[in-house]
Amino acid sequence: MCDKKMRQRSKVSAQSNPPSSRIRGESSSNIENVVLVAKRSNYVILALFVLVVYGTWYVYQHQFLNLPRPLGAKEVGKRGFSEHETIEHVKALTQLGPHPVGSDALDHALQYVLQAIETIKETTHWEVDVEVDLFHAKSGANLMVGGLFKGKTLVYSDLNHIGLRISPKYAPEATENAILVSSHIDTVFSTEGAGDCSSCVAVMLELARGVSQWAHGFKSAVIFLFNTGEEEGLNGAHSFITQHPWSDTVRVAIDLEAMGVGGKSGIFQAGPQPWAIETFALAAKFPSGQIVAQDIFKSGAIKSATDFQVYQELAGLSGLDFAYADNTAVYHTKNDKLKLLTPGSLQHLGENMLAFLLKAGTSTDLPEGKATNSRGKSGQDTAIYFDILGTYMVVFRQRAASMIYNSVILQSLLIWTTSLFMGGYSAMVSLALSSLSLMLMWICAIGFSVLVAFVLPLVSYSPIPFISSPWLVVGLFGAPAVLGAFTGQHVGYLILLKYLTKTISRRNVNLPFAVQDDLAKLDAERWLYKAGLMQWLVLLIVGNFYKIGSSYLALAWLVFPAFAYGFLEATLSPARLPKPLKTVTLLIGLSVPFLLSSGIIIHLVATLIGSAVRLERSPGSNPEWLGNVILALFIAAIACLTLVYLLSYIHISGAKVPLIITTCLLFGISLAVVQLGVVPPFTEDTARAVNVVHVVDMTGANGRKQEPASHISLFSTTPGNLVKEVEHIGEGFTCGTDKPLDFVTFSVKYGCWSDKNANIGWHESDIPLIRVENDTKDDNRVTHVSIDTKVSTRWTLGINADEVEDFQLKDGPEELVPIGDKSNADGWHIIQFSGGKNAPKKFSMILFWADNHTHKSHKKDSNTEQPLLKLRTDVDRITSPTETVLEKLPQWCSLFGKSTSPLTLAFLSSIPVDF
Repeated sequence: MCDKKMRQRSKVSAQSNPPSSRIRGESSSNIENVVLVAKRSNYVILALFVLVVYGTWYVYQHQFLNLPRPLGAKEVGKRGFSEHETIEHVKALTQLGPHPVGSDALDHALQYVLQAIETIKETTHWEVDVEVDLFHAKSGANLMVGGLFKGKTLVYSDLNHIGLRISPKYAPEATENAILVSSHIDTVFSTEGAGDCSSCVAVMLELARGVSQWAHGFKSAVIFLFNTGEEEGLNGAHSFITQHPWSDTVRVAIDLEAMGVGGKSGIFQAGPQPWAIETFALAAKFPSGQIVAQDIFKSGAIKSATDFQVYQELAGLSGLDFAYADNTAVYHTKNDKLKLLTPGSLQHLGENMLAFLLKAGTSTDLPEGKATNSRGKSGQDTAIYFDILGTYMVVFRQRAASMIYNSVILQSLLIWTTSLFMGGYSAMVSLALSSLSLMLMWICAIGFSVLVAFVLPLVSYSPIPFISSPWLVVGLFGAPAVLGAFTGQHVGYLILLKYLTKTISRRNVNLPFAVQDDLAKLDAERWLYKAGLMQWLVLLIVGNFYKIGSSYLALAWLVFPAFAYGFLEATLSPARLPKPLKTVTLLIGLSVPFLLSSGIIIHLVATLIGSAVRLERSPGSNPEWLGNVILALFIAAIACLTLVYLLSYIHISGAKVPLIITTCLLFGISLAVVQLGVVPPFTEDTARAVNVVHVVDMTGANGRKQEPASHISLFSTTPGNLVKEVEHIGEGFTCGTDKPLDFVTFSVKYGCWSDKNANIGWHESDIPLIRVENDTKDDNRVTHVSIDTKVSTRWTLGINADEVEDFQLKDGPEELVPIGDKSNADGWHIIQFSGGKNAPKKFSMILFWADNHTHKSHKKDSNTEQPLLKLRTDVDRITSPTETVLEKLPQWCSLFGKSTSPLTLAFLSSIPVDF
């Protein structure tokens, strides 16, 4: 707020005549009595910051942490959804332990689901048909090329799924229009999978019980697909779409997933047709979904995929993709446990889904199934969606959004053009200098926070010491980002102030120097505020051009502050002296933008922090500071985007020093907590992701066969060295980059190894055989290769794409991978195979060499020679030396599983180019 003395200036500027001409008519004594003090109260600034912090946390808590009360079976009756019943299914499935593809535990999980379905059949409505199909998928190959699947062929065999179709008994045509609800029963080998995805399976069972009481009034059937093989490359969804007769009847696909455990299950993918998300918005009791998450996921920033990709790309279906995203640091580790399922999480998803299915099931306007219309392809008719406080969901079409965006952009440009034309040269220079303040704000905010990212590995044994205590990020990165943003903007403010002081002194020569200085400060403040409008206008233009769904946030951050400024502050008259910005302008302008974005921001930061546990897809391939830099950049961007208006209020206040002291103290305390080890980077409940693998290596230095060499390998997908872990384990481990490992799907450039007792726990008969059976060396060279994976039904094979143009893979007479164009990544095409206990283990390949192959991969230095084929076979067996290491593994570590990582016993073999 301005000092009382400001009132004198306000009276002067309120006259109808231009202030400068009016003052020229005053006596010199009256001019000398004009006093102006441009200063805002520190308490107002403090109150604004407190309001922002408290309001942001309130929005996040209400939007993401406010869960419905869990209900019991008696409360909901036959037709409702009960979390108490659902949690019993989760308990039963998690008690089986890890149940990956090919395990006995997975067979038990399938039997449990079948028994639960039989119970549902016994209590279903008499006018409803319940069909159950234990579907055994024959061999198949997933040739998708998008996202994570570039350069890969995912082959599967001997997979079992459960299909459950519920339809009205006296409306047989309903079975030709089905809604698919899908999730997977299998887990990775390292976790019992309470979140991923026993919670999803349990919700589906309770939904099926509820739907079986309502479906007599449906116009369509509901298919619940409990698939297996998802964790090995979306194989369950692929086999259903390509092999099951029910797949032809599906019109809408709903996928339930988890990349954490607990919290709200929100929509993070929808479309391409908008019918499903529009229906969900109308039906859901507690809607949760953000197109921001969809934009991030589809950008490739999150290296993951779900069954929804199969349903969209392969089957051409539209629908919804849900996921739990709380506690994402426990994803695919031992800590994906039942105890982390927050009460109300299952009730939230279940009630939303039941309401959606009841509305969708009675609808007569389901999509055709194939999203092939031109508008769907071009993205012009897709939906933009977001929820407000988890209570209301807003959905509108991209076409309507473009019209709104274009209108706002044109009006904004018109206003800016008019303003600059009337302001003349001075206005254009002021705009340029205020834009400079924006650039300096971004540079300093990023510079300060990124500097911390480089410092952390030097003061802590873990480069990401905030995993178990995410609140540390506020001090470690948030405080430097805010300090940097203010510092950069203040430097720009001082440059702008210097220019405006000269300009005002020329225009108002009769004003006292003190008044001229204060007028310049007020004008500079207003230009900084308007620079924030320009920042968001540029982002809206870019977002509109590229049809980015989350551009609605740029619209909100532009329109509401601009409206508040235009309504309470703006004037197009250059002759009028600047007035102080009103605090109410900030309150009105920022209330809606913070309401729409603050909860999302905290949720995304929390997800990003948790994802740092598995940042290293190829351990040792990235510098230790990379994860910190990514997080620092994200937080710095948030500070610059959201605080640009608020920071403009500080420069003419006495709050500058308190702000600097507060941010420095917050950073210093956080850094001291890290350096002194007050809180550990990892705990038993938030563990570091590691892998312990007994490796039997048959490749040799030149890719040629040698006597088996074995060792125990320890590596981590979490950034940082393993020195502390190895000291805790003992067992003769050596760490470094001296012994890189090629696991075909990824490489370990930094790891630890030990030869202690490594020659026991495996047999010569376990070693896979890969050999050349026939080689025709002519203009069209063809090579026949046989592969025997012995005891393994999970393996990966790399084919050198520089030498081999095409190939064919067979299981006896059955063709698994046909001849045809193959994509490649980094010069390799990867076959990734997984199957059940009865999956084949002997294969034949025909390699068609490139016409002009020149041994591109054959280097003069034999140590860098790339083989023609490289094979890894996996066995889910814990050998005695591996068991010893696992028993001594620190409690803050956990095995980490994914489709491309080896199991606890892996065999490596290869064929050189010059075989």
